Amino acid sequence: MIALRHFMDAVATVLDLGLNIYMWLIIARALLSWVNPDPYNPIVRFLYNVTEPLLSWLRRRVPVVFGGLDLSPLIIIAVIMFLRIFLVQTLHDYARMMG
Repeated sequence: MIALRHFMDAVATVLDLGLNIYMWLIIARALLSWVNPDPYNPIVRFLYNVTEPLLSWLRRRVPVVFGGLDLSPLIIIAVIMFLRIFLVQTLHDYARMMG
């Protein structure tokens, strides 16, 4: 039972870290969109390749352009924050209840 408790706690911690990193990648992508970056820069290409699949998926399903402003990064960040508050904390609490 102790091993399962530590496993659940580790899953919650890794999930929290992954969501936090992805949130910062979305923020960096949004900030770069304001300055017209070089599309051949490896960092810009990495940010685009990592964030565009989720952003384009959201844009296809929900009209998130408001007055020419793309709100999809804001919606993704809100979903990530919800997952960090609800899912990660629930996993941590579940792990604590096991021990």
